[in-house]
Amino acid sequence: MQDKQVSQAQSDWRIPDELWERIEPLLPSRKSHPLGCHRARVDDRAAMDAIFFRLRTGCQWNALSATGICSSSSAHRRFQEWSEDGVFLKLWQVGLAEYDVLKGIDWEWLSMDGAMTKAPLGGGEGGAQPDGSGQAGHEAERAQRRRRCAYRPRAGRGKPE
Repeated sequence: MQDKQVSQAQSDWRIPDELWERIEPLLPSRKSHPLGCHRARVDDRAAMDAIFFRLRTGCQWNALSATGICSSSSAHRRFQEWSEDGVFLKLWQVGLAEYDVLKGIDWEWLSMDGAMTKAPLGGGEGGAQPDGSGQAGHEAERAQRRRRCAYRPRAGRGKPE
């Protein structure tokens, strides 16, 4: 059952060939290892498949190794390299430009979502008060407990005389 799931993840989550042909030119050239003795890098397409799998499913990076697409460390390392090189930004720009040609984007009606002011009920001085008695600020009252100590036998107890 596990092998079937792994092979299904490898085939179902691959980037289509047509899309890969557009992504590949955006990737930076491979850097060789300075000592020349390093193991060969994971294929770029396998790394991109793993990155897209993670982005689509929301799984953790470490869960990628179980899919068989690419090891989690290789995928994460390549994601960081490509992010620094602006690959995903270029991909976004190319996608927007192509969509604009195909469907058209009404650039006049663009807006950004953001907040430049404090939330109206954000609390602070004179703001909303915490609920319940015994609460101060954002913390609940700490439970009163006796200090726990390691067990130490006391002199004279439990010893036969």
